[in-house]
Amino acid sequence: MTIEFTSSEMMSITAARALTNDMTCFVGIGLPSEAANLARLTHAPDITLIYESGTLQTAPDVLPLSIGDGELCSSALTTVSVPEMFRYWLQGGHISVGFLGTAQIDRYANLNTTLIGDYRNPKVRLPGGGGAPEIATNAKEVFITVKHSKRTFVKDVDFITTVGFGRDGKARDNVPNIGRGPTVVITDLCILKPDPETKELVVTSLHPGVTREQVIEATGWEIRFAEQLETTPEPTDEELTVLRELKARTDAHHAGN
Repeated sequence: MTIEFTSSEMMSITAARALTNDMTCFVGIGLPSEAANLARLTHAPDITLIYESGTLQTAPDVLPLSIGDGELCSSALTTVSVPEMFRYWLQGGHISVGFLGTAQIDRYANLNTTLIGDYRNPKVRLPGGGGAPEIATNAKEVFITVKHSKRTFVKDVDFITTVGFGRDGKARDNVPNIGRGPTVVITDLCILKPDPETKELVVTSLHPGVTREQVIEATGWEIRFAEQLETTPEPTDEELTVLRELKARTDAHHAGN
């Protein structure tokens, strides 16, 4: 019997599948970390996971609460200084994919983790960019995973913390020594990819049971769908079991059990 799954599990498993065994992945905290470690525990055991705090070939048994979580350092092959992490590993072109989350994303895959509202008088202050702007600039490509809602998927982000393709889709045109930028956005409803010409995000695959109307309703701009719209493969029982065990270990660990 196939195990029932939630939309959140569908998102994490689909995001994990985007990673391959030969990648060196710069991992963001939260949903990207969940997906990256699920990939490591299933189909990509040799993937190299790097965190902003300087941990190389990181293999945590539980998911970290932050980049300062001791689990990252104790499980890594080695830990280097943060300047070395950014200057040598990231700016040196050694990162194949940066995996990021966000508070807001717009139609050109720009990310906002700085504030909501007007810059001088914001409604909400967010944690800020961390290493995301540098990751999006220097990693060879960027994957984004985030839950799909009108609050998150806005036509224009209130502030560009991390550039996707700029306000007009052309920010990366003719810029030397810069990565390809976002190549895929994975949500709990669908998979989106930038249009090759305009760079505007287009839905390329709907998750099982999700309708076009649901995606339209959850998006703050007039979302487009690919002509050849696919259906995302369902999670396997193994993927679900490994993910649930990882989350259960994490919850027990952080609860002090």
